[in-house]
Amino acid sequence: MEALPARARVYVACVALCALACLLPLLAPHTPWWAVLMLAALYASGEQITARWRFAGTFYPVLLAGAFLLPPSAAALVAVPGALLSPAGQRPLWTRRIWRAAQLAVAVWAAARVHRSLDGRDAVAAGEFPCALLSAGGAVLTLCLVLTALDGGILTVAERVPARRAWRGLFLRSLAPLSVHGLAGLMMAVLWRSPYGSVAALLVLLPMCVSWWVFAQYHRERAAHQSTIRALVQAVDIKDGYTRGHSERVGQASMMIAHELGLADERVEVLRFAGILHDVGKLGVPTRLLRKNGPLTPEERRVIELHPEYGHEMVRGISFLGEARAAVLHHHERLDGSGYPYGLRGSQIPESARVVAVADAFDAMTSTRSYSRARPVSVALRELEKCAGSQFDPLMVTALARAVDQYGWHPAVTADEVCTPPARPPVARVPGAHR
Repeated sequence: MEALPARARVYVACVALCALACLLPLLAPHTPWWAVLMLAALYASGEQITARWRFAGTFYPVLLAGAFLLPPSAAALVAVPGALLSPAGQRPLWTRRIWRAAQLAVAVWAAARVHRSLDGRDAVAAGEFPCALLSAGGAVLTLCLVLTALDGGILTVAERVPARRAWRGLFLRSLAPLSVHGLAGLMMAVLWRSPYGSVAALLVLLPMCVSWWVFAQYHRERAAHQSTIRALVQAVDIKDGYTRGHSERVGQASMMIAHELGLADERVEVLRFAGILHDVGKLGVPTRLLRKNGPLTPEERRVIELHPEYGHEMVRGISFLGEARAAVLHHHERLDGSGYPYGLRGSQIPESARVVAVADAFDAMTSTRSYSRARPVSVALRELEKCAGSQFDPLMVTALARAVDQYGWHPAVTADEVCTPPARPPVARVPGAHR
């Protein structure tokens, strides 16, 4: 995003002013500057390391150690140099850096205030762990609350996210990792106050750095997976204009069904991949057939029906796809055995393929194609229900209906609209399922 809306700039300016107010007490005497400078340098170095590893996160243990060791204003200053020097990612760079520095300064200041009010500083100095844990827990909770409040606010003013959605899930997603960082920060603070001194406190960061490196490797591998899938989908999009957007929507619908079925997060992700890649075999089908207006001849239909096998051959060697490969091969099978390529029946059809089959047919009906206009969502769901038990798994149809009722569905036109009205297909066969 090249420019932020005016209201977002005002919001950032207000948070920056709050951060300056938090830093004003630094002008008073007795500020432990050597500790502030040491922690600030450590935090800035940590931010550069995480940026180099391309790991999305921040060096929170150092910030929390500062909140446990320093006066609130001094603890707030620890975050500022590192945040201002860290990569911003998108433009406007300095606005984003100032926002991050101000956000962290306000949050760390509040955490340090709560920690001090709970007598946490004395507990850390004395090594009284029950009391130190309670006060540290209060500081972590405060940090999490302030970060959540500010993040939700910027989403609302900068990206026009509805207020009821802006804060949904932010607090719970950040509480667990911040709690772990809080324990590491507390260990740093206790060692810092111990006879071993500040150098010993740095040893706490070694296992944290190792874990961050492992996570960075995982994220790099995940990014490589995403790039592989994106390249395959883009190749299909270039060849078949209809699939532009269709693959992503089928992936989204597959994910909605999987969530509604209560599947584990790992399987939900795999089913999203299955939905996105279900038509990758169209790369092996002549372009003139994919772009043909009007009905297909029996011979042309037989050629089109080879695309699941082509797709399976293309993705068979991609190990991370797991059961998504079976979905690519079998997503045109039907419960009554009349599908293709192998005419499987009932439970012979893999669960992943039954999920994608419903998602694919639903998007086919709710999207405009060269030979049929988009149907309303309610009509498409009724059509799926009519075919449940013969063509589709009733469990998957019910799961999709519940998910759409709860979250809604907003289909997009994926091909040029035509003026000729489509012929009404038989109820027993969902339209568009052959492509």
